[in-house]
Amino acid sequence: MDGTDGSAGPGPAERSHRSSVSSVGARAADVLVYLADDTVVPLAVENLPSLSAHELHRAIREVLQLPDIALEVFALWLVSPLLEVQLKPKHQPYKLGRQWPELLLRFTDAPDDDVATDEPSLQFRRNVFFPKRRELQIHDEEVLRLLYEEAKGNVLAARYPCDLEDCEALGALVCRVQLGPFQPGQPTACTLRERLDSFLPAHLCKRGHGLFAALRGRGARAGASEQGLLSAYRQVTEAVSSECEASLRTHYQAYLTKCHELPYYGCAFFHGEVDKPAQSFLHRGGRKPVTVAISLEGVHVIDNREKHVLLGLRFQELSWDHTSPEEEESVLWLEFDGSNEGTPVNKLLKIYSKQAELMSSLIEYCIELSQAAEPTAPQEGASGPSSASGSLPPPTQRPQLRRQGSVVCSRIQHLSTIDYVEEGEQIKPVKPKRTTSFFSRQLSLGQGSYTVVQPSEHLEQS
Repeated sequence: MDGTDGSAGPGPAERSHRSSVSSVGARAADVLVYLADDTVVPLAVENLPSLSAHELHRAIREVLQLPDIALEVFALWLVSPLLEVQLKPKHQPYKLGRQWPELLLRFTDAPDDDVATDEPSLQFRRNVFFPKRRELQIHDEEVLRLLYEEAKGNVLAARYPCDLEDCEALGALVCRVQLGPFQPGQPTACTLRERLDSFLPAHLCKRGHGLFAALRGRGARAGASEQGLLSAYRQVTEAVSSECEASLRTHYQAYLTKCHELPYYGCAFFHGEVDKPAQSFLHRGGRKPVTVAISLEGVHVIDNREKHVLLGLRFQELSWDHTSPEEEESVLWLEFDGSNEGTPVNKLLKIYSKQAELMSSLIEYCIELSQAAEPTAPQEGASGPSSASGSLPPPTQRPQLRRQGSVVCSRIQHLSTIDYVEEGEQIKPVKPKRTTSFFSRQLSLGQGSYTVVQPSEHLEQS
């Protein structure tokens, strides 16, 4: 995220299209910093143009009276509806704000009119490089509240795709925080319906009308969501019934622990497009918009429309590279193991994005951090956290998924991939699909699970 790592997407950016510098004089300025719950923290600072992100970070911690751990947990971000950038401590937010149009032209496809009017705000948000395992050790209630508010915003905006059962469980904890302990008869499903979008993602709150909506069952699903939310809310109180006065800290921790099951929790998000599978020989599938989520554990490609994962990979399972606009269209390439009609193959996924360079750099830096971490610490896979019982799966085995059809499952059949095989020094497309390692950039671990598939002699080449 080296200060130019950005991602454009819905959620926090949509409600933060405003300036963070309210006035600039010769020496002093009032800086507005936004928290995850949209609270504004005004700061009167001297020499704003030369002020570093680290100095602003310290000022915010003093105002909010946060403990020292907040220095590692949170970072300053420049955010607009078009781009999101996490700042390094040495960066100067004011100067980067002045360079914002240049960043938009370089890393987005925004029209010139939007570039001219877009203005970033300064936000105090979770640091992408803060490990989830350390988050579980935090006990300060205000730090937990800020993390909870940010996670809740990402769930409600569907930046964190969740299965319905998980949405109801998370929504129930939001009910507990906002409405207090469950009381029989209050609330009812009808009263929850009025504020449903405060507890569940918007796409689960929509109700269709007419014949097609009835056939697709959307109306029934919405009603079931309210009843499921009410039932889950009732269970939250039962779970803490032995504690007369359960602090909100307990529920913040429960919410974050549940979010840790999502493989993209704490990720940086980037915009891109992928090719759709061809519908016929003469009809190409076109492209679909996706979000690329990158964390300390791996990479996930998320379908923006369907709100589910298309591809999830740990760093041990991929190699990657990117092409710059100077060479051709800006593209992030991901190579990974797959199969074709039961035959092991290697696959290439092409992600079109002007942020390919940022994504490639972030992957490389996350791998460096994971290699520098203590080797005895259990790693969390891209499909979820490791088992608390200590019986970890072998490094080459993916953890078992809890639900078939879960939104966190990969849907490679919905992707159009390229497959290659090496014959001598030349790499050619083949049938059936099969490839050797196309890129040299990959995680070098002693027990990594990414393998090169060698071509067999009887392979039919196209």
